[in-house]
Amino acid sequence: MPLLVTDYSWTQTDSTVFISVPLKGRKVEKVDIVSTEEYLKVHYPPYLFEAFLFEPVDDDRSTAKVGNGVAVISLSKRTNKVWEHLMITTNDKEKKKEIRERALLTYQEKLSSESRSKVEKQHAEKKYALEIMMKLEKEERDSIQKMKDNEREKTTAELAAWQLRQKQKAEEEAQLKLQSQRDNQNKRAMTEKKWTEGSVGGTVNLDQRGNSEGKSKRKQANLPAPRLTGNIQVTFTPRIFPTALRESRVPEEEDWLKKQAEARRAVNADDKELKDLKEEERNPDWLKDKGDKYFASGDYLSAVNAYSLAIRLNRKIPALYSNRAACHLKLKNLHKAIEDSSQALDLLTPPVVANAAARARAHVRRGSAFCQLQLYAEGLQDYQAALKISPHNEVLQADTQRIKDIIQGTDPETQ
Repeated sequence: MPLLVTDYSWTQTDSTVFISVPLKGRKVEKVDIVSTEEYLKVHYPPYLFEAFLFEPVDDDRSTAKVGNGVAVISLSKRTNKVWEHLMITTNDKEKKKEIRERALLTYQEKLSSESRSKVEKQHAEKKYALEIMMKLEKEERDSIQKMKDNEREKTTAELAAWQLRQKQKAEEEAQLKLQSQRDNQNKRAMTEKKWTEGSVGGTVNLDQRGNSEGKSKRKQANLPAPRLTGNIQVTFTPRIFPTALRESRVPEEEDWLKKQAEARRAVNADDKELKDLKEEERNPDWLKDKGDKYFASGDYLSAVNAYSLAIRLNRKIPALYSNRAACHLKLKNLHKAIEDSSQALDLLTPPVVANAAARARAHVRRGSAFCQLQLYAEGLQDYQAALKISPHNEVLQADTQRIKDIIQGTDPETQ
């Protein structure tokens, strides 16, 4: 049988009732408060305070504060007037029982409604995060396909232009050859004509022909020797990155390439457990491909195991951490997803063109995990960082704006 609290106090204004209930040394977490429009209960075993209110109150605007050994309840009145009493003056136990049961039923329905709303909100956030990942992956596939199509069109155009040039060159050579043949025929006709005219003149023309042939031979003997042929070797600066050398940041690119080379060499197979693995199972790249296949088939736990084993072999490959973060997102291991995304971003330094896409994916995965934890401010920072890397990505622009709307309270889906 609970002990009823009688040493409470209360005051009122035209719009609010203030009730102060002493907690008698009980801890805050032991206090249970139930409030509805016409009933108030404060229970902290073995003490119980309950009030069957004199007038209905606005429960949604009412508040309760517990601390310093007292519980202070502020009840907003529905009508602005002064109450004669705090509680109803009837002693009808059946009426009080009816009010109590009705109040508890209303309170349970309110709790159930809040629980359903919370579950629906979490489901919507999960669905939203999944849609983001699918949109990003589709955007990446479309970008790669577009690059392939552009390269194919460029190659086709270059081939057609080369064929046209070859055809024009062949036509020009044919015309030159035909013109040369016509010139030779004209020369032979002229020579025959001269011979015919020279036979009438007798010896004089023969002597003139002999003199012209001698002059022609002397001219040929005085011609300079032909120039020597040779090849000039032209070399271009080798480039691993797609940007031109004049547009690149050479120190950062060399630092990135050096880190990648060190990461490929830094394989740790000294662990006793790892020595029992097969040769291909000690290859981080092989394990990464295996994890990618598991992820594509929806076996996220197996993918996590594959990436984790690869990380034990080599802790300097950022793609392993980033891909494992994607698996943790699917499995709702949100804190682990944040940790792996952060590790991937630490390894993706210095920021260069070659690792831009990987940095954008890591920011989006960490931002998605933050948003699912309802840490929207932190998630917005990651989405803005990804948008800075890919400023023309329409999906990122829309998702970043939606997070801003959630923070400002203007998103219709969260209202």
